[in-house]
Amino acid sequence: MITYISGKLIEVDPTYAIIDNGGIGYHVNISLNTYTHIKNLKEASIFTHFHVKEDSQTLYGFYDREEKKRFQQLISISGVGPSTGLMILSSLSSQELHAAIVNSDVKTISGVKGIGLKTAQRIILELKDKMSKEELESGVPILSLKKEHSIKSEALSALMTLGIAKAVAEKTLDKILKSSDEDLGLEDLIKLALRRS
Repeated sequence: MITYISGKLIEVDPTYAIIDNGGIGYHVNISLNTYTHIKNLKEASIFTHFHVKEDSQTLYGFYDREEKKRFQQLISISGVGPSTGLMILSSLSSQELHAAIVNSDVKTISGVKGIGLKTAQRIILELKDKMSKEELESGVPILSLKKEHSIKSEALSALMTLGIAKAVAEKTLDKILKSSDEDLGLEDLIKLALRRS
């Protein structure tokens, strides 16, 4: 209904902004990410989502279209309301959330305050295909340090199980990850590390 609001920022708080548009002050709930982008501005255009419940009508605002899209994807999931969606986007950037979902990184999502393991798994289950499809259509893979980090920790765990000392395994993995130009999968990383340890 209301796609965006442009106007003078009357008040900006980490959780909301008041925007004057044509003499009307709109109270817009925002994420910490959006707050970071607009806190020093005098005027702004904020993409909005208008949420209607029986007892309230609330505007949620986002600095860019991608964050708004992620929010709408999150609240389409049963058990994830607007407050939870905003909490997730305050803890993770749109790109970090995308990478965590595509890489099935339950730990990162469940690390957000108020998100349990089951909710994190449901978010991944319901959004992974959509986001993987987005990646294919755009032709730009979402690469994240978190992905490299999770693969590294899984490889480290596997190498230690195989009897390689933690310090040796960590050093070997770091060398491989720094020198490799390609995006290594878990199995390739473990095989390379075993050859060099």
